[in-house]
Amino acid sequence: MSGPRPEGGRAGTGEVAGTAAGGSATAGEQPTSRGRFLTALGFCLLGIAILFGLGTWQVERLFWKEGLLAEIDQRTHQAPVGIDALRKRFAAGEPVEYAPVTVTGRFLNDDERYFLSTNEGQAGWNVYTPLVLAGGDVVFVNRGFVPYELRDPARRRAGQPEAEVTVTGLARVPPREKPSYFTPDNAPKKDEFYWQDLSAMAEGVAIPEGGALVPFFVDAGPGKAEGGWPVGGVTVVSLPNDHLQYAVTWYGLCLVLCVMTVLMILRRYRRPA
Repeated sequence: MSGPRPEGGRAGTGEVAGTAAGGSATAGEQPTSRGRFLTALGFCLLGIAILFGLGTWQVERLFWKEGLLAEIDQRTHQAPVGIDALRKRFAAGEPVEYAPVTVTGRFLNDDERYFLSTNEGQAGWNVYTPLVLAGGDVVFVNRGFVPYELRDPARRRAGQPEAEVTVTGLARVPPREKPSYFTPDNAPKKDEFYWQDLSAMAEGVAIPEGGALVPFFVDAGPGKAEGGWPVGGVTVVSLPNDHLQYAVTWYGLCLVLCVMTVLMILRRYRRPA
């Protein structure tokens, strides 16, 4: 006869099952395969190299920018030269940006152009006026700032000289293209400009026979025209220099990735306790 199974059998069965379940739980996570580990390690090392290279490049750019700023500062404090001497330097490929220059000629006041600008928090326009030099060449002079309501020359007639004038200021090389996608397009038919396109500004200007357009602008120095407008000296002599910030960012990311890589390697090869 068969009797009821002893409860110990059930207990034994439960003990074996529990042991098996416990063994599965203590096994923990399966280690990453060698191939996946090496792939991850390769990407980490590549990322470290790229980030370190970007940081080093920004440091090099920082030294270059600081040298350029020092050169510009030295150039702006030089004695002004004549327009002919500066044109020769420009033609020879020498830097003329922010170089002091003196020009003498007669303004073509009817051909004013207006560049959107601000001055001391006030919105308005910088007045660019062609100046005819003695030999017939024409150079555009940024005479300075006028507020919106004084854009019309009829409202500032005192500041529209007809006689020969001499202007001392800084040479400015025009940009070759629109600075950014977000910069509005110029409106030459309205004489409104949002970036200094010299060729577009010169359209419609009657250049005397035998004369030529000077390939750079002249920003007039500090001072007010008769009647108070335009106000000269609006040139901002500065260049953005964020390279140190960028270098710190790239090096910081590189350091973080280095730490993560070391932790990954230690986790892979650490010995169980």
